[in-house]
Amino acid sequence: MLIGTAVGLLVGHRVPERIRSTVLSGIALITFGVGIASFLETENAVFPVVAIVLGALVGEALRLEDRLEHVGEALRRRAGGGGSFVEGYVTATLTFCVGALTIVGSLQDGISGDAQLLIVKAALDGVVAVVFAATFGIGVGFSAISVLVLQGLVTLLGIGVGDVLDDRMVAEMEATGGPLILGIGLRLLDLKRIRLASFLPALAIAPILVALFAVD
Repeated sequence: MLIGTAVGLLVGHRVPERIRSTVLSGIALITFGVGIASFLETENAVFPVVAIVLGALVGEALRLEDRLEHVGEALRRRAGGGGSFVEGYVTATLTFCVGALTIVGSLQDGISGDAQLLIVKAALDGVVAVVFAATFGIGVGFSAISVLVLQGLVTLLGIGVGDVLDDRMVAEMEATGGPLILGIGLRLLDLKRIRLASFLPALAIAPILVALFAVD
């Protein structure tokens, strides 16, 4: 990701705005596809729906979106970034932290020590970071801090409760992340600036709902 950011900063100003805009739109369209595919993993749409509603309530109570933006603003002041720093940090953080590879890859690393999916994710993130950095600037690179923290926490979760999470719980967690990924696409296209960070608790709520109410 950091390498991708560096490449984007070095070559971004040489790429015409229309090309950067078109490529960014292409990434947004891909996120739509990934989001839909993730949501289709569900066996019962009630689980992601309820998880997202409850997650939104918890996230707004904790003001997660505002806190994420405050972290971005604090980093901007320290790094001396421009006006797009916070937007780049928040967008990149959400893009790189929400998704099946982040969740499943980190859990797999924690449960079995297999980091293959995380390696694949790192390569994909690096490619996307090139485009993001060319568009938003250096704030994209600082999202690596958030990614490191989240993936580390999920990996530790995998170590601690790997035997508790079954395939159904992980599938519904992925399905819950699907609409959030769609929201990232909407933000990238400037269609709707959804407060996506507020929905992050839904990813933890989904497997709990499965444990409580799923019928085999």
